[in-house]
Amino acid sequence: MKRLISLFALVCLLITASVSLADIPACLTSTGTMTLEYATQFTVDYCEGGYALITNSDGARFLTIPEGAALPEGLDADIVPLQLPLSNLLISSTPVTSLINAIGGLDAVTMTTQEYDGWYIEDVKAAMDAGKLTYIGSYKEPDFEVLASNPPPFSVFSTMLDSVPDVAEKLTELGIPYMRDTSSQETHPLGRMEWIKLYGLLLGKEAEAEAYYNEQKAIVDGIDAANAGKTVAMFYITSKGDLYTRRAGDYMVKMLELAGGSYVPAGLEPEKSGTMKIEPEEFYATAGDADCIVYIWSMGGKPDSMDAFLSRSEILKDFKAVKDGQVWFTTPDYFQISDSLGSMILDFNKMLTDDGSAEAFTYLFKLK
Repeated sequence: MKRLISLFALVCLLITASVSLADIPACLTSTGTMTLEYATQFTVDYCEGGYALITNSDGARFLTIPEGAALPEGLDADIVPLQLPLSNLLISSTPVTSLINAIGGLDAVTMTTQEYDGWYIEDVKAAMDAGKLTYIGSYKEPDFEVLASNPPPFSVFSTMLDSVPDVAEKLTELGIPYMRDTSSQETHPLGRMEWIKLYGLLLGKEAEAEAYYNEQKAIVDGIDAANAGKTVAMFYITSKGDLYTRRAGDYMVKMLELAGGSYVPAGLEPEKSGTMKIEPEEFYATAGDADCIVYIWSMGGKPDSMDAFLSRSEILKDFKAVKDGQVWFTTPDYFQISDSLGSMILDFNKMLTDDGSAEAFTYLFKLK
């Protein structure tokens, strides 16, 4: 039986390898692939001569060209060549910017679609103050005149680019290569974090990226989740009174589970990520007895007191977590960064085991 299982595993490995090799143009010779533990939305094939072929989950392919090397002859027409070293980049994603900044690559970024007052990353603000990083308009309406006069050799957008196809068309018209960062489709939070390896490759900082990723992973590996064991509800309420909770398949739910917590309502569309609207009464029926509340502060407004929080909905005062003083808010920068997901999971664990003596939290704060 063991022999059959081993044979089956070998066949699967060969099939997987053949699929990967089939995607590599005949003008390139594979020498190996980037090791990824959790990320599933991109792959990197290393090739002879120092080239690297990046394949995104949306089918887009990019080939890094080493400094001083030539473009391989016979390269597939759909593959976008990226001549290294890269500089003068447009990064239209705050989480991606956080990853690049974490490995010391911010100097390569000169354009952003996030306004100065919307940034919580101090290094980014300092770069904007120094004139090294410029706001060129929102991702919905970037300043194409600026882009045409100083075209970046590469740009990165979140999947929100899908909502403005005219922007993508204009970028193509101007000859500006762009990649959709699909890390939001990763099912494991460390999968999102592992995209730092891709940006390390693009910016010549693979060693820094590997080290940084390992540091964050070590934080998660060192968490004692067995002693947590509390139930947690995560949601926000809009100014119109609409309540949105995280789906059971969301990465924040996985972060909570890695920290030792249990999410309620359990089984809420576990095959999907993101948030969903639910009637307050229905939500209370399944989450009213949760031990802790994590309120998404930036999305659900910014109540600065318990009274302001309770004014969001009549049902809130009846929650067990409210009565027990276990209402926690995410910090304003929570959704702007991806470089500290390990630290965020540790904060969840501190929340779950909090007896009032926990050290200062970084990404959560208790409402009093």
